[in-house]
Amino acid sequence: MAITNWAGNVVFTPTEILRPSDIAEAQLLVSTAEHIRVLGTGHSFNDIADGPTLISLGGIDLPFELDERARTVTVPGSAPYGAVAAFLQEHGWALHNLGSLPHISVAGATATATHGSGDGNGVLSTAVRGIERIGADGELSWVRAGEPDFEGSVVALGALGVITRITLAIEPTFEITQQVYTGLRWDTFLEEFDAIMSAAYSVSVLGEWSSPALSTLWFKYRDGRGDAPAELFGGERVTAEVHAIIPGAAPDDNMTPLGASGAWSSRLAHFRFDRDPSAGGDELQSEFFVPREWAVPALRAIRRLGDRIDPLLHVSEFRTFAGDDLWLSGGEGGARLAIHFTWRQRPAEVAALLPEIEAALEPFSPRAHWGKVYSRDFDQAGAFDRLGDFANLASRFDPRGKFTNAYLGRVLSGFAAR
Repeated sequence: MAITNWAGNVVFTPTEILRPSDIAEAQLLVSTAEHIRVLGTGHSFNDIADGPTLISLGGIDLPFELDERARTVTVPGSAPYGAVAAFLQEHGWALHNLGSLPHISVAGATATATHGSGDGNGVLSTAVRGIERIGADGELSWVRAGEPDFEGSVVALGALGVITRITLAIEPTFEITQQVYTGLRWDTFLEEFDAIMSAAYSVSVLGEWSSPALSTLWFKYRDGRGDAPAELFGGERVTAEVHAIIPGAAPDDNMTPLGASGAWSSRLAHFRFDRDPSAGGDELQSEFFVPREWAVPALRAIRRLGDRIDPLLHVSEFRTFAGDDLWLSGGEGGARLAIHFTWRQRPAEVAALLPEIEAALEPFSPRAHWGKVYSRDFDQAGAFDRLGDFANLASRFDPRGKFTNAYLGRVLSGFAAR
């Protein structure tokens, strides 16, 4: 049996895919499996989700539970963020942020510390207040904020069990107005980096590396602000829809609207939930995080490789996010710049170039996104100070390694080698 991830660059070869119809059946299947991993939306670009036995909880019908007094919502781990956002908006509530794609599952995004954007916004996992999971013995248990193991249990790479439900912090609904500018010069971006990245609730800068100017600058203003000037940071405000990935191409109908104020649920993500996501799978993705204070020199270092990068690239995106205390989060220990690469489907050439990009970033303490493409020699084990604590936690919860796979073996053996 062979299935692929969303992009088609990873072929999973499980001997079986289990699809329980309720939680009790899922518990039995987990308890009797020798090795098992969760099959989610497949929006990972490496083998983090692979295993000899895969289990999908997508067929289990679990309700959304809103607790307005506690300001939380409890949702199935398999639920996509777009469905959660629609439910919350209908009831007058919101999450603090969304990723670019609302199609990804809450459990998958939580387990890998997927992020949105905004100087004051933590990764999506920072909204988690509790996780229910099936352990190696098949038993259900919760870990909640304030408990001793919580900070190590949120971004857990699937190593601590099969997530069934997640409780998220919520806040009253708000509106977002999205404005886009074109013509931002690289020199201006680097000189005015702090001012640009703090100019709105959520900011994204997209473009190539070797051109004098970047393609688009995305500002998402909170609470309906619509007084965006016609020119900002040397860029001109766009008044028509644009193509997010290919400058000058026909507009995408899967992008969230520009200009007009609208609910956070339909504006914070870049892409519409009712359309195919991003480039429709015709891509690979890499992403590296560097401490915010080293953002500009890190960008300058990679830009020297621009002539090598751009022929393989659809687009790069730059976002910032706040720091947190979650052990395996990209934001653990302080604010970060996210340097994202949406590659063309040329995996061999991308794989050959990635070590050079990683070497350029090495002086700036980079981390790689857990679910995206980075080289086998990248020191992911050395990038996270709490990986040793996490390894001990995983050994305690899963002493026989039921939830381990080749990916986790590489990461944790890298830690052991250090």
